[in-house]
Amino acid sequence: MSQSLINFLAAGLYLIVGGLLLRQLQRGRILAGGARLGIFALGLGAVLLHAAILYTGLLAGTGMNLALTNAASLLAWTVAILFLVTALYRPVDNIGIVIMPLTGVAILVAWFWPSKPVVLPESSAWEFAHIIISMLAYGLLSLAAVQSLLLLAQERQLRHKHPGGFIRALPPLQTMEQLMFQLIGVGFGLLTLTVISGAFFSEQIFGQPLRFTHHVVLSVFAWFVFGILLLGRWRFGWRGRPAVRWTLGGFTLLVLGYLGTKFVLEIILGR
Repeated sequence: MSQSLINFLAAGLYLIVGGLLLRQLQRGRILAGGARLGIFALGLGAVLLHAAILYTGLLAGTGMNLALTNAASLLAWTVAILFLVTALYRPVDNIGIVIMPLTGVAILVAWFWPSKPVVLPESSAWEFAHIIISMLAYGLLSLAAVQSLLLLAQERQLRHKHPGGFIRALPPLQTMEQLMFQLIGVGFGLLTLTVISGAFFSEQIFGQPLRFTHHVVLSVFAWFVFGILLLGRWRFGWRGRPAVRWTLGGFTLLVLGYLGTKFVLEIILGR
């Protein structure tokens, strides 16, 4: 099978899964039984094809090519996998209407507009562990950000007393909020490990002492934002729109810290 065909099939499957989930949401139906199994089987096929794409795109000689579009595709793949795994245990099917199409778009962008290769030297065990933990942290906090957007839309419709088909397909507001904070809690724990490993083991991981780059500073700011949000939830019972704003604010800092920094360095400055 040619590489172009694999790209096309993977992107197409992601878009189809997102479209099917959106269709069920618009009809106010909760996925169950064979229909749910079929849709998630398509999603599994998409992430497996995506894995094959990443395998050929990330490996570059003796290192790993983490150019902007490759890194975005890897992050999107991580989010898609976490979504499918989380959906086995929690009612988060509806966030797939955002996650799956965006992952398909990430494949298309990396395919049609490949970035200039940025090859990292062969990874040590420390660096590999750091990358895995950071990707899982970003992935879970990405799911939390999408969950917060659905929570905001749900709250707005209930506030205006328009509980249409969209609302009927979502779990109760309290359940949606609990799921968001569960995702944030686990993601924050992994982000804490990412920050600690980067700060205290920088020389073992990257071969050089810690440098306060834009990526590091914005990641630490994001850690503080999510930490304050969880503290506010535990101590003062924060919920609703304030919680959504803090969630989206922390997620924005993470995106700017990683993909935003890479965009400026690789696209604007051409480094």
